[in-house]
Amino acid sequence: MIAYQTAAPGAPLERIETETPAPTDTQVLVKMVACGVCHSDIHLHDGEFNLGNDKKLEVGRPGLVLGHEIFGEVVAVGPDAKDVSVGDRRVVYPWIGCGECASCRRGDEHLCTPGRGLGTVAQGGFADHVMVPHPRYLFDKGSVDDSLASTYACSGLTAYSALKKVGALTEGDEVVLIGAGGVGMMALQVALAQGIKPIVVDIDDAKLEAAKALGAKAVFNSGDRATVKEIKKLTGGGAFAAIDFVGAEASVNYGLGCLRKGGKIIIVGLYGGALNIPLPFIPMNARIIQGTYVGSLQEMGELMELVRAGRIAPIRIEERALDQASQALADLKAGQVQGRVVLRG
Repeated sequence: MIAYQTAAPGAPLERIETETPAPTDTQVLVKMVACGVCHSDIHLHDGEFNLGNDKKLEVGRPGLVLGHEIFGEVVAVGPDAKDVSVGDRRVVYPWIGCGECASCRRGDEHLCTPGRGLGTVAQGGFADHVMVPHPRYLFDKGSVDDSLASTYACSGLTAYSALKKVGALTEGDEVVLIGAGGVGMMALQVALAQGIKPIVVDIDDAKLEAAKALGAKAVFNSGDRATVKEIKKLTGGGAFAAIDFVGAEASVNYGLGCLRKGGKIIIVGLYGGALNIPLPFIPMNARIIQGTYVGSLQEMGELMELVRAGRIAPIRIEERALDQASQALADLKAGQVQGRVVLRG
């Protein structure tokens, strides 16, 4: 088994070769066909999150095989693995919990701490094989492209779950998507599939043009703060909700500025920084500041139903060989990727 694992923070991934494991009990061994490269992989590779005010949160560890957007082919199954067969080609739900804590009992395995997430705690998809604990984490992709299918395990799921948190919309309610990268563009596609035509914001005009071509109601460059006023004018006093796929100080403040009284901002991105806001403004404006982290196993099932029904249009995919994992991380960190880079096994 060949895998690419973390070494020192920010250092190139190390190629290792070990014996391919054999599944036991309910385990399923999957041969990696495609694995997306996510911004979360960058943070785990760098070993830290920026908390603002010169503070850092140390994450990751040496010897971790990154990669949580996994699509693969089942090559071996444990004796207690049911409803799965060798040769099945499946999207892997990676946000696996302990199965015993209160979060897991509520169906929120993705909120289990520390959990057993593939590519975040347990070994992930930057390898030619991945061990999945149970068949319930495997989803049929239907007829969509293999590389695109892998991205639904995080990019698609994160977008879907964030949009669900917006809640019911009434006439005149507008939604702003901040950040038109891989997850933001996926959110645009999911929103359109659900009859929502959002406003899209980014600092890159090329990404904004792509969003407009896909069907965004309007696009604005957030590099110009005056566009906040334009959004408020377009929305008749402010948007009902803003979803921030960047998660930087500037993007969150921009999103808050777009909201009407009673609006909500849902923070997805992990770019980093700190939010400084006068506390009286929160009740005075009746605003909700909410975080969201990937999505539940149930939400993954709901998303994949939409995918199999052909209701979600594809995002841009750039395929690279597995041995290009380090360069893919570097390019993504440098902002040189549009859509999603997917490593092929």
